[in-house]
Amino acid sequence: MVKNFRKTLFLSVLSITFAAGMAACGGEDNEPPQNPGTTQQPDKEDTPDDNKPSVPVIFAKGADVSWLTEIEQRGYKFYNENGEQDDAMTVLQNECGINSIRLRVWVNPENGWNGINDLMVKARRAHALGMQLMIDFHLSDTWADPSKQKVPRDWENLKAGEELAGAISTHITEVLTSLKNEGIKPEWVQVGNEVSGGMLWESGRVRGSNAGEFVRYFNAGADAVKKVLPDAKVILHLNNGHDKELFKWFFDLMKTKGAKYDLIGMSLYPETESGSESSWQVSVSNSMVNSCIENISLIKTLYGKPVMISEIGFHHSNGLEGKKVIEKLMKDQSCNKLEGVFYWEPEAPEGFNGYNKGAFENGRPNEAIRSFRN
Repeated sequence: MVKNFRKTLFLSVLSITFAAGMAACGGEDNEPPQNPGTTQQPDKEDTPDDNKPSVPVIFAKGADVSWLTEIEQRGYKFYNENGEQDDAMTVLQNECGINSIRLRVWVNPENGWNGINDLMVKARRAHALGMQLMIDFHLSDTWADPSKQKVPRDWENLKAGEELAGAISTHITEVLTSLKNEGIKPEWVQVGNEVSGGMLWESGRVRGSNAGEFVRYFNAGADAVKKVLPDAKVILHLNNGHDKELFKWFFDLMKTKGAKYDLIGMSLYPETESGSESSWQVSVSNSMVNSCIENISLIKTLYGKPVMISEIGFHHSNGLEGKKVIEKLMKDQSCNKLEGVFYWEPEAPEGFNGYNKGAFENGRPNEAIRSFRN
């Protein structure tokens, strides 16, 4: 449980900065370019004296499809608007406006899914379609989130601190080098997943004013990213994008401890408000949605970093309201402080691995995921 750091000064800053930020937005929408095919041009070589202009990263209309190969292996099919069986990534791109793919990677997963070999299969497919790419390092053999940040089996005998930091660096270097060697250069790299409580527990746990070894671990990963892919943006990703106090506490601490990152990532699942009998219900006026939009503006003002919604999702039966929320986020873009939105596992069939926030019905995309076309 994160401690409550609400203070009178913070409330004053929140009120003033958010009011000023909303006034500064003005009435015009500043739409990003819409040509995903220009984002993945292979370079001849990576040298400091290479004078080729860098290709700009466009606003990410994204989907995390890390389950895709496992879903396909189980026999699920996807269909295009003509009713023909088609590749899920192609359907997402052509019919839903998706221009970016997010893929998680685990260190040494028991069944191979989300390991480096599985990652490469999916990354090649996204690259062939000209998609932008985000790599999400969980730094574990399985799920990493606020409830669990387990050290990989192969790292359990390493000493906390320098040895574990070295393992992180080696792992990230290996994965990104494998991608780069095939001409695949991710635009974004997450070091850790939903790390409000830190990573690689117990040594990397974050609690109160104590960051443990977290910043050492995170910076080891960030340095590895920049060494292999100097232009990639390093993301520091937290859960609960609507929780202003959580983000204020955590990023104040990161500033004090010297964490190196380019972009703030957040998750938003606006269907779990306490007291709701139907916890999956959501609307565009949901307080979690509005608090998230306020938070985007606030943290950009306080920390000078742009924001990525690395994960968002809605109950599969709630596609229409999910559509409205995504459209609101993309239209407002919180004064151009938001760099993209990624739907989490939209291709997952209802109940797949216990997940019910997929955005496909009978192999076809629903309103929520199709909203990215706008």
